[in-house]
Amino acid sequence: MNTDTVEQTEQELIFTRLLAAPREVAFAVFTTSEHLAQWWGPKDWTLPVCTIDFRPGGVWHFCLRSATGQEETWVKAVYREIVKPELIVFTEIFADAQGNVVDELPERLITVTFAEHQGKTKLTICIRYASAAVLQTVLAMGAIQGFKEGWDRLEAYLTRLHGK
Repeated sequence: MNTDTVEQTEQELIFTRLLAAPREVAFAVFTTSEHLAQWWGPKDWTLPVCTIDFRPGGVWHFCLRSATGQEETWVKAVYREIVKPELIVFTEIFADAQGNVVDELPERLITVTFAEHQGKTKLTICIRYASAAVLQTVLAMGAIQGFKEGWDRLEAYLTRLHGK
């Protein structure tokens, strides 16, 4: 059920998809390493390292690895707000394996909302970048395609998990 919409403002990317899973299930797959390892990231990438302290102020540190194993991207996120099962807000920035910030791109603010929609979940992710220039850099890196691939993986995982 691919129902993607992608909107762009001067400093934001907003992705929306209707998922065939109840809101509580959709929310849950964002909260643990075990769930995220099954779907987070673009097609053919894995999540070999993922530690989560899922609470406001808690840190999420992870590594995305390419299929060849030649490329790795480390990220550090800090949760700002969690309202179960409606909202997750966190900042995200590139880091190294120890969680030290890498100054490739500035921190971004990510707001994930889970809205009930006739037994399904309308999932919206809003990513706010530091400037329009940073957003353009991210777009040139293939951000939209990467997100769509990740969401396809999410939907396939929810189908396996929820059976619909």
